[in-house]
Amino acid sequence: MKYQATENGFYGEFGGAFIPEMLYHNVQELKENYLKIIDSEVFQKEFKNLLKDYVGRPTPLYFAKRLSKKYQTNIFLKREDLNHTGAHKINNTIGQILVAKQMGKKRIIAETGAGQHGVATATVCALMNLECIVYMGEIDIKRQAPNVARMKMLGATVRPATSGSKTLKDATNEAIRDWIANPQDTYYLIGSVVGPHPYPDMVARFQAIISKEMKAQLLEKTGRDYPDKIIACVGGGSNAAGAFYHYLDNTKVELIAVEANGLGVQTNKTAATTQVGNQGIIHGSMTLLMQNKEGQITEPYSISAGLDYPGVGPLHAHLFKSKRAGFLGATDKEALDAAFELTKLEGIIPALESAHALAALNKITCNANENIVVNLSGRGDKDMETFMSYEL
Repeated sequence: MKYQATENGFYGEFGGAFIPEMLYHNVQELKENYLKIIDSEVFQKEFKNLLKDYVGRPTPLYFAKRLSKKYQTNIFLKREDLNHTGAHKINNTIGQILVAKQMGKKRIIAETGAGQHGVATATVCALMNLECIVYMGEIDIKRQAPNVARMKMLGATVRPATSGSKTLKDATNEAIRDWIANPQDTYYLIGSVVGPHPYPDMVARFQAIISKEMKAQLLEKTGRDYPDKIIACVGGGSNAAGAFYHYLDNTKVELIAVEANGLGVQTNKTAATTQVGNQGIIHGSMTLLMQNKEGQITEPYSISAGLDYPGVGPLHAHLFKSKRAGFLGATDKEALDAAFELTKLEGIIPALESAHALAALNKITCNANENIVVNLSGRGDKDMETFMSYEL
């Protein structure tokens, strides 16, 4: 399968593990153990049981009747918003917490932007009785207050990142510093398909449950186990990696990734990595990222905290470069409009991240007999303050 990571974690020219020597032991230990653990019968049994009985999988594949009528095509929503904790993030944290336990780690650290990964990490740490420290940008702490409250209620310590743009990138930097300082007992639970190998591959494997279920559900509903198009939003890109995973080699399926254009790619207030970025190294992997002529990372911007990241996972960089996936962008306004449209037509309030994927329906050509799956990666409870200020 040409879109899977190589043994050294490369997708084409992207990926790898570009890390300081102080992190080598941590990353190498994980690299040597993750596949053995994941492939074991004991792991698979516990992972599947927890996804079923604790997370609530399989999530429905819902035919959005009124949305389909508006766009004159068949639109299905993969309802990741119905997972326990309200997003796809729990698929990955369940998997990684089992890996961490198997490796004998007692202390879990994580980074979070929109807070969904932080909540999902705090949730599994409470479940497994492990210490949890979540790093979050100071700005994100303010704009995602409900999720911060959830993390604290679940027993996590939330530590603010006060450098740089005070968002996801900076939270990740702080988490990496912590990991360097505490190599023996600490496990770094990364929330997206980013970072040094083996993280992009491991996270994609855990999120692949999305497209695995999609195949069975589409077969049941349409008589064919693949759609014509799959649309998913991309920041780091874990929900898109999961939605695309089992279709990467099926070229009959058009893969559409939607980035956050913010206030527009012509402004400096954007997070559209593939449009304004170029090749470089961020957080341990070679990928596409937003940087200036001197190679310094530039600050991303999006109304959506979960897409406010200056890079993109190496798998997505490869899908973009090889043209296997089409990359579009949605502005803040387009995402907000799409969120209100779904709410009014289907009675579903999406997360602002997922609303970027929905906004793509206005940008693509849809045929009447096509089946399109939009990965509804999370619910909008956490974004209510933003929605309400926009509506007013």
